[in-house]
This record gives sequence, structure tokens and C-alpha cells, in this order.
Amino acid sequence: MFEYHGWVTIAATATGDDDAALLERLVERVHRSLQNATLLDLVDLRWSEGLPMLHLGGLDKHGGAITPQLLETFARVGELAPGSYGLLHIWDDQHPEHDNAFQVYRMARGQLTEQKDEHLSPTAPTVLDTYEL
Repeated sequence: MFEYHGWVTIAATATGDDDAALLERLVERVHRSLQNATLLDLVDLRWSEGLPMLHLGGLDKHGGAITPQLLETFARVGELAPGSYGLLHIWDDQHPEHDNAFQVYRMARGQLTEQKDEHLSPTAPTVLDTYEL
């Protein structure tokens, strides 16, 4: 099974003082880019307390087809809005190296890096009793 959950707070800059008109334009660009994310289950872009936020989530039997689109979608937000920040958690039990661990992608200042997950990994025994390799 392939499972993913992610969120991004969209920002033009890291100052926390974005021009409203610029932020509106960036969110519209992000919105247009999300139309290519046809394989993803949950793609929710909305404003909350004056800040734009994107949520991604879903499950798939085989994540191989979804993985490139998911990572491209997540990274594209950072390219379009370089002050953005958030996290993306992926668990692919068919991944040859990470089948018993979540992969975590951190976006900070629009840049994506892979991080070690210390909260839910290893999945067995942390969240599952046993896990068949």
C-alpha cells in the first residue's frame, strides 16, 4: 500500500509580510499547476485566516505511478511560491529501501529536502504489530 499526507502554507517570501496582490497571483499559479495532479486523491487548496494552504493525501495500491507526480506537485509549490513551508509524509510498503519506514519531505523557504522520520518509523512495531517483508 502507498499512503501519503502533506500540507504546505503558501508564501511569497519568508518575511511573513507578503503583498496581498502578489500572494493572490501566486495562489492562482499554484491552483493552475494542481490541475495536472490527476492521479492524486485529495488536493485541497484553500485560504484560512488570510493564508493560503494546500493539503494532499491519499492511498493507492501501487505508489510507483503516483510518486513522481506527488513529489513534482509538492516541489512545484515551492518553485512558484519560494517562501512556502510544509511537510509531506509517504509510506510505500513496496519501496525496496523504505518499505518499513515513512519518508518525510520538508519544504522550508520553498526548498525540498528529505528528512528521517522519527515519529512513525519503523512502521513495525511503531504503528503495526508485525510487518511481512
